[in-house]
Amino acid sequence: MFFCAAVAGPFVLTACGAASGAADAAEAGISVEAQRLCGGTAVSAKAGAALEVITGAALFAASGEKATVQAAARELVRMGASTAIGNGDICRIHPPAGSSVEEVRVTWEMSADEPQGAGAPRFTPLPMGERAGAATDGAYVAFACTGGDLPGDSTRHLRVVVQKGGTPVVPDGDERGLREAYATVAHSFALALAEEIGCRGADLPAEPSLAPGR
Repeated sequence: MFFCAAVAGPFVLTACGAASGAADAAEAGISVEAQRLCGGTAVSAKAGAALEVITGAALFAASGEKATVQAAARELVRMGASTAIGNGDICRIHPPAGSSVEEVRVTWEMSADEPQGAGAPRFTPLPMGERAGAATDGAYVAFACTGGDLPGDSTRHLRVVVQKGGTPVVPDGDERGLREAYATVAHSFALALAEEIGCRGADLPAEPSLAPGR
């Protein structure tokens, strides 16, 4: 337990309060910085800042041992040996209690066909990969993947989806900022998954492209 003496002005009180808050979070299992989540290779510095925009939190519950991009890539490759269609989890991100977001879910999808037609109208199109879109409660980035650890020469079309878990709520704040934050996280996971598999032809930019495009 921490005890704070009110003797040295507001600076000490602030620091003491921060220490107490950090201790409470650690006791609740909330002690992991964003860039250490999901295997430690999936969340870039920009994506970590984006997760703070989405959740209002800078520390999170530790990810499970199997909730990693590496594990997702292995499962995708295993499935890809016999089919071109599949889906699975990558990671679930849990902020502290009191966040407006119960969890952030990250999943992958695999298809034999390139995305066709217009995306769902609630998503703002973004120029990344084969198709990308962002909304105030989620985003996705689709890209082509050939070779690497995937067997054969056939192209698979992969999509990484990031979405808010829990009960949907009307956004309260900067809607554009939320869309860009979700898109930044989706780009970070898509890039990490493509690199883990060794995809050729992924056509993903090194940095998230957030200006609305096609």
